[in-house]
Amino acid sequence: MNKAPRILILACGALAREILALVPPQRFPTIHLHCLPATLHNRPERIAPAVRAALAEWRPHYDRAFVAYADCGTGGALDAVLAETGTQRLPGAHCYAFFTGIDAFAAGGDDDIFTFYLTDFLARHFDTLVWQGLGLDRHPDLRDAYFANYRQVVFLAQTDDPALTVAARAAAARLGLAFERRFVGYGDLAPAMRGLTLAQTSAAHLPV
Repeated sequence: MNKAPRILILACGALAREILALVPPQRFPTIHLHCLPATLHNRPERIAPAVRAALAEWRPHYDRAFVAYADCGTGGALDAVLAETGTQRLPGAHCYAFFTGIDAFAAGGDDDIFTFYLTDFLARHFDTLVWQGLGLDRHPDLRDAYFANYRQVVFLAQTDDPALTVAARAAAARLGLAFERRFVGYGDLAPAMRGLTLAQTSAAHLPV
């Protein structure tokens, strides 16, 4: 029996909990997760260069790599980086789309233009990534300027955690927006991770 291939998942730090839940290390010891800082969300122009540098450092140690980012505001720059090494990424434009499911999110039409989305991670770290990240802790008067075109906060929940729902609802109140919770689970992240685990399992059981 062949050895299971070593697989690198290079991911946004905002997806760490979800990926570890779907690909538990104790079950898949040769699939390794390496995360880049979730704060890159606030500076999407830095995502592609950070991914390029991380792949250059980590990819030589693995048989295969997968990048757990969507486009995430890079305007195609991330795909250009991944084309250099033939590396795949998560589907869609951003995590809100693949958590909802690409087709389901697209069916929502233009509603997302007026919606500020939160995931479990963003609900948990709202103060750091949103309130402080946008400088609203220092200049709260900018809130209405930043969010003037938004109508609601939609909490795309990965888990059924009442404490996170409370946190997300409080975040909506601080932004002065209506609140809605949608339980979406892991969405299209789940089949993407399942594809990696199945590929590993199949390769490990191929005849020598």
